[in-house]
Amino acid sequence: MALIRWDPFRDIMTLRDKMNRLFDDTVKGEEKDLFGSTWAPSVDIYETENELVLNAEIPGINEEDIEVKIEDNTLTLRGERKLEEETKEENYHRIERSYGSFFRSFSLPHYIDQEKINAEHDNGVLRIYMPKKPELKPRSIRVIKPEKKKLSVKQPKSKAKK
Repeated sequence: MALIRWDPFRDIMTLRDKMNRLFDDTVKGEEKDLFGSTWAPSVDIYETENELVLNAEIPGINEEDIEVKIEDNTLTLRGERKLEEETKEENYHRIERSYGSFFRSFSLPHYIDQEKINAEHDNGVLRIYMPKKPELKPRSIRVIKPEKKKLSVKQPKSKAKK
């Protein structure tokens, strides 16, 4: 039997994330059933030298059912995963995947060039590429030693005797 190390903070962090989503949705004016089957796709956000990249897991959702919008420095993902109509709901033994609409929003940093943001959907993953503004990209500055200049000391002119 393998021992699994219990991390009490993992459960606390999960609870905090769920509470943040609950309050974010309520504050933003989203009408959602608090105890219903709302869901939100898992998201990874990472930064490279030239851009910020957001990966959202949205398997089973077509591109037409996804809305990506930028407004007031906020990136919003909205969409819906529909239950297949081919099988009647009463024929299921178990439904573990979440269905219905979702909503996620993210504040964008000031250094993102919002005009050049693009998105692609492939194999159940939505990727949003957010390029950085050129003037804010990190750059290296070379440090050099100052040149030693010979200092010439000027002698005050002596007053000529008359």
